[in-house]
Amino acid sequence: MTDEPPLRRRAAESRTADVPPPALTEPADPGTEQPTGGPVPLTAPRDGTPAPVATPAELAEVVARFAAGSGPVALDAERASGYRYSQRAYLVQLRRAGAGTTLIDPLPLPDLGTLDDAIGDTEWVLHAASQDLACLAELGLRPRRLFDTELAARLAGFERVGLAALTEQLLGYTLEKHHSAADWSTRPLPESWLTYAALDVEMLVDLRDALDAELDAQGKSPWAAEEFAALIAWSARPPRVRAEPWRRTSGIHRVRGARAQARVRALWYARDQIAVRKDAAPGRVLPDSAIIAAAELDPKDEKTLLTLPGFGGRSVRRLARSWLTALDEARQLTDDALPVTPTVEGPPPPHRWAERDPVAAGRLARCREVVVRVAGEHRLPPENLITPDSVRRLAWQPPDEITVDAVATALRGYGAREWQLTLLLPDLAEALPAVPRP
Repeated sequence: MTDEPPLRRRAAESRTADVPPPALTEPADPGTEQPTGGPVPLTAPRDGTPAPVATPAELAEVVARFAAGSGPVALDAERASGYRYSQRAYLVQLRRAGAGTTLIDPLPLPDLGTLDDAIGDTEWVLHAASQDLACLAELGLRPRRLFDTELAARLAGFERVGLAALTEQLLGYTLEKHHSAADWSTRPLPESWLTYAALDVEMLVDLRDALDAELDAQGKSPWAAEEFAALIAWSARPPRVRAEPWRRTSGIHRVRGARAQARVRALWYARDQIAVRKDAAPGRVLPDSAIIAAAELDPKDEKTLLTLPGFGGRSVRRLARSWLTALDEARQLTDDALPVTPTVEGPPPPHRWAERDPVAAGRLARCREVVVRVAGEHRLPPENLITPDSVRRLAWQPPDEITVDAVATALRGYGAREWQLTLLLPDLAEALPAVPRP
């Protein structure tokens, strides 16, 4: 990793001369070394905090302005995770040289296709893009070219890859993240929240430039290009529908027996229907811990139900009849309607390999050693060098004939990129046989 001051200079030099520095608590020149007192807080966008765009006429003006801008477009989206059932965007932030910063309220403007047409051919810069691409796609915003600053930081070997940490380390400015878990479905949005949202894209292109320079210095730019292209392709696929989602209820491992699991299932789906109707996060309707407690005890009346942990809140008590009805339905199921142990696709959990297939367990250990070693040599997180699931699948069921080409074909089938294969082959092929080749 190169020293921080040169990176800050490169980022500062990449800015156009007519763009003033962002508003700071103390005057500072981004093109110079930061004072020994430490990084400078960002308190307000350099152009001020814009009011959210909420009408077709305002959107048309934004489209024209961003079409006339230059360079990459920084994007971000704010959802209401933990508050709402949906994962829709409740605010979209954009910034581009020559266009400034724009905040868009997607509630009255659910189709941003005209904006997509205006900026679709340019590079979009997002941080942790996988979190936002789905909700942006719902609005008609789909990138054709992408730079993910979080993923770039991982490839470059940074230990702290959050937006605030990277902005401080590479650019010398601090971002406040105290509104990151806010309920963005709130209307009207407080001014302080809007300022926070605008600052999330304020330095994003500068950060992109610093990380791009670092990747280039490390010879990793082609790796990043493959990763960004794979991310775009992944986001274009329809979302995967999870089978039996109720099995992911936290604490379900404590629930013994098919009948008790049926109670978990009944309560989970009853809660989900209510959450959809209320557009509320399921955990706010009824916590997982309450579902588990009721599944274990199987209360038959409201008095007993309301003594259980998680059922004491007023809104939960009002729905007591719904919970008792779900439990009663589970109680009346015939044995052949009870949940059965699902067929597991792919390899079993690694902690069971030694018991079920000691030879496969040995393969997995050797393959993991290769991944950890190669990742360390290139200053990469092992999970970014190759997904752990790909390694498990390869070790559990290797090709019939273990050759470099056969291993490469198998890993491509699991989604491995060419740069990953270049680094890992032939060492992975060497690690698969029980007795390494001479």
